[in-house]
Amino acid sequence: MKILYVTSEAVPFCKTGGLADVAGSLPPALAKEGAEVAVVLPLYRTVKERFGDQLTFVCYDYVNLSWRHNYCGLFSLEKDGVTWYFLDNEQYYDRPELYGYLDDGERFGFFSRAVVRMLSHMKFWPDVIHCNDWQSALVPVYLKDDGVREERYRSIKTTLTIHNIEYQGRYNPYILGELFGLNEGWVRDGTMLMDGDLNLLKGAILCSDAVTTVSPTYAEELRSPYFAHKLDPVMRQCGFKLSGVLNGIDQALYDPSTDGRIAHRYSAEDLSGKARDKALLQQMLGLREDPELPIVAIVSRLVAHKGLDLICEVIHDMMELPMQLVILGKGDQKYEEFFRWAGQQYPGRMAVRLDYNEALSMAIYAGADLFLMPSRSEPCGLSQMIAMRYGTVPIVRETGGLKDTVRPYEAWRDAGNGFTFANYSSGDMLYVIREAVYLYTDYPEVFGRLRQRAMSADFSWGRSAAEYLRIYGGLLDRSWPEEAAPETVPVEAAAAPEETGPEEAMPVEAAPEAASAKAAPKPRKAPAKKSAKAAGEESAPKAKKPAAKKAAGTKTAKKRTAAKGKDAAD
Repeated sequence: MKILYVTSEAVPFCKTGGLADVAGSLPPALAKEGAEVAVVLPLYRTVKERFGDQLTFVCYDYVNLSWRHNYCGLFSLEKDGVTWYFLDNEQYYDRPELYGYLDDGERFGFFSRAVVRMLSHMKFWPDVIHCNDWQSALVPVYLKDDGVREERYRSIKTTLTIHNIEYQGRYNPYILGELFGLNEGWVRDGTMLMDGDLNLLKGAILCSDAVTTVSPTYAEELRSPYFAHKLDPVMRQCGFKLSGVLNGIDQALYDPSTDGRIAHRYSAEDLSGKARDKALLQQMLGLREDPELPIVAIVSRLVAHKGLDLICEVIHDMMELPMQLVILGKGDQKYEEFFRWAGQQYPGRMAVRLDYNEALSMAIYAGADLFLMPSRSEPCGLSQMIAMRYGTVPIVRETGGLKDTVRPYEAWRDAGNGFTFANYSSGDMLYVIREAVYLYTDYPEVFGRLRQRAMSADFSWGRSAAEYLRIYGGLLDRSWPEEAAPETVPVEAAAAPEETGPEEAMPVEAAPEAASAKAAPKPRKAPAKKSAKAAGEESAPKAKKPAAKKAAGTKTAKKRTAAKGKDAAD
């Protein structure tokens, strides 16, 4: 099986968010499962600066985007069993940042058009092209458009992963031809029209053969107007090809027993190193050095959907608890100003760093005791998985991937790997924070067992890769692995015409100079300080038995179609 993975960023080459972590980990995991995998992304300035001497020039060609006829260089690098391709155009990608420019639509329209154009110059003709978010959303559209004229494109199946549906690539519909080189029929029939706007993500959802999200719960949530940012009718219309596959993390990279990025290494069996990391974190941030007080940490972009309004509402109630609070992140000005002010009110107990620092974030994961993520929406979330790997117990709201990865603590049977609350309510959040803090201070052995369960959770990419390969196999009417029966009902794929071979690459020596690379519960009073209980004498605190929860799962698609769809909502 030949998979081409299309992304706008990937670790270790370039990163602005969680997409880069996924794109850097999933393709190697697919390769380990036996698939032949290549990844293609733009050749940004930062990639040239860091990896330019490792890149191999393959060839160049010209890409037509409406009236534009632009150079596109193709460079490659072999790493982790995957071929990494980089598309070069200095006009679009030789810039300090990856995103945030007025011509981002044109930049990623060129990227999508170039991916399709350069297929014949790559080492294999793909069976499946896997696209991600709006930056590569035009790839399935261009394949459909070109497939009308060239039979070879019809053999390729497409998968689209939605990492965050809030970002859709919305533009004025009148620029469809001028900017993207597409016929106005794509808007007239509703395929790419949404609320009067040209919507690239909607077009990709309708044109792709399979649509996935980054967690099973998020896949269900996207059928609801609250989460789908007006695309819920489209998601319900395409429910037959929608599934949720939970993201993973690189468990070899995020391993406290071997991680050289933290000061003191440790394991679930020996947490003495974590105690030293905690003391070091308190020193670094100017907190009072007290091993008895739990450190509650937040490492996040400071934006509304991260649930920061809840924290603002009850910050003083939180700080009445016997705890310390650490916040690392940057984002909206109103949150930065609030947390800067709040940090000044609690010197020695609250530390705020309005920045993003990779080294400090790892020190926080290693040194904190509790990790707070009260998100209003969270498609998957990687921070809670990383925190658990380092023995920092998560406190999360039950949404998206947070619900799929964190099982609530149940005192009556000493189970779970974190703390959760369901309602988007500051009172509910404060209640579970209080329970977590007092479990840490009053029942250290019980908290220790909870911490060990969190550290033992399996978030490896092998599970996710196997699920994606089953989805690809369904599109191609093959089981995966090929010698075994499929675990899910195969998807009915439209018969593909015979594949034709790739075109010849243009000669290397003909390359121009441009080809050079580079209402809340009533608070309980804090108890008097206790001495640590002897081993064997401690019991879990009484708690109400929660209602049983349904296990989230991936829905099996019954039928898939490659035809363009007309959105009934329009």
